[in-house]
Amino acid sequence: MSIATTSRADASMAGFEATTSRWGRITMLVALLLSLCGPAYLVFFGNLDVTVQQILTAYAAVAGTFLIFALVEPVTYFPILGQAAMYQAFMIGNISNKLLPAAIVAQDRIGVRPGTRKGDLAAVMAICGAAMVHLTSLLIFVGILGTWLLSLIPAEITIVARSYILPAILGAVLVQAIATVKQVRTTVVALAVGGLLVLVCVWVKPLAPYATALGVLFTIVIAWFARNRNQVLPARPAADSEPDQPVKNADTAGIA
Repeated sequence: MSIATTSRADASMAGFEATTSRWGRITMLVALLLSLCGPAYLVFFGNLDVTVQQILTAYAAVAGTFLIFALVEPVTYFPILGQAAMYQAFMIGNISNKLLPAAIVAQDRIGVRPGTRKGDLAAVMAICGAAMVHLTSLLIFVGILGTWLLSLIPAEITIVARSYILPAILGAVLVQAIATVKQVRTTVVALAVGGLLVLVCVWVKPLAPYATALGVLFTIVIAWFARNRNQVLPARPAADSEPDQPVKNADTAGIA
């Protein structure tokens, strides 16, 4: 590719990232304000007799568990989703069981690496497709067929399905991520740390709310020290010359 073509591609991607960053922040702030309108109305005009102390106590109780996820999830998802898709993902929700699998499958299907520009664009389009499928499914199977469809499903099947839906989804995501990224050392470390934390946190109750954060932290630290220090990292390819196939080297996969 010519230098002029590469420069145009770089400029186009820079403009795309600047636009998504600006409108992404605006959209997230608007969504935050709208989500607070209902609770604020109830507190100030609902005659609920709620004190500031009660609100702060409730916030502390919730933040004690979910603040960890608010810190860990962006760090965990960003290497795969990229900047633009992160705004989409946190606006839509159901990241780990819907949007992240869609992005991983899309990147693997067209043969691009997570963390590259093509990988970021693939994640954006995959999330758009996942959201459209989700909304269409909700309209048909919940909005139109909802009660009638549930009445046709035996109660025994419904009870059993609830126990296996989440493990089936997350298990498929885990296998797809391992097969796509191909980071053998990190995978072994993550599985070992995850298994150890599950066994430990079952018996040590105070650690249970922090299991996810501890798992991510320990995996990053151990994988960093266990990495191949002799591997020479390749230079970042140009925007229109990225390889069409995922990198197979376990220690360079995912590096743009």
